[in-house]
Amino acid sequence: MTKTLVRYGYVPLMLIGINGAAIGLAHAPWAELLMAALIIAAIGLSFMAERVLPYTEDWNTSIGDGRRDVAHAFINETSLLLTVLVIPLMAALSPFGERWPASLPFVVQLLIAIVVTDLGVTLAHLVSHKVAWLWRFHAVHHSVKRFYGFNGLMKHPLHGALELAAGTMLLLLLGMPKAVAEVLTVCIAVQLLLQHSNADYRTGPLRKMLALNEGHRFHHLKWAGIGDVNFGLFTLVWDHLLRTFSFDPQRRFSSDDLGMAAKPSYPVGYLAQLAEPFRATGACQLKTSADGDSVQTAASRS
Repeated sequence: MTKTLVRYGYVPLMLIGINGAAIGLAHAPWAELLMAALIIAAIGLSFMAERVLPYTEDWNTSIGDGRRDVAHAFINETSLLLTVLVIPLMAALSPFGERWPASLPFVVQLLIAIVVTDLGVTLAHLVSHKVAWLWRFHAVHHSVKRFYGFNGLMKHPLHGALELAAGTMLLLLLGMPKAVAEVLTVCIAVQLLLQHSNADYRTGPLRKMLALNEGHRFHHLKWAGIGDVNFGLFTLVWDHLLRTFSFDPQRRFSSDDLGMAAKPSYPVGYLAQLAEPFRATGACQLKTSADGDSVQTAASRS
């Protein structure tokens, strides 16, 4: 019974429950602290779901990466929440600040923010796989050897800031209200936890439209060219349009499928990962397999 609840109820609980609570508390006093509490609650739910119904038992066990992932999550999520505090100043300085559709219902304003952020982050993500110096920073995220919720919060802070800027710059220029930005922060955290979750949940036909774990595992395949798919943050709509969508319902994944073939000994420690992008150029290339040969994708594209 518990496993069935997780299989079919975990995603609605996160997307509707946690995000819905954020919407309800958006205008409450001390909303920033409440949003932080919701993110912590979402992380707790993520760990619980992964232990009740794991996709792979091994991915619930630390391989020396536990403290590193906590450091990444703390720094990245704290930075994201603190960024929201400067929203009023940025809106005041923007020459387009009065163009935000403030007359629309709050939920509609949030949906607009999600759609714009999804497009901006998807494009920045795709470019990060094509441009060498951006890939060096993004490679931190692709160095993972197990696929679980906390991985979504594991990014080099500079690359995370770049993706966030790409996703929200237009919104900031238009004068996005602070309350919308705060709820958007929770939505992003929830999405990243779901997207990288080790929970074996089900979403039916939505798995080809929402950027959740079944599709995102293909993005983390380590072999040449295969990871150049499913870039979306919230949805896979842009991947369908860009022809970067890939999915094979028969495919099963293990730790051997993850990481970077061209850099199997990528640093594991937090500080070492922060420094790695500044080392020799070409240190890691996604497009080259371990032996330098081209590898054909096993997933079907559409």
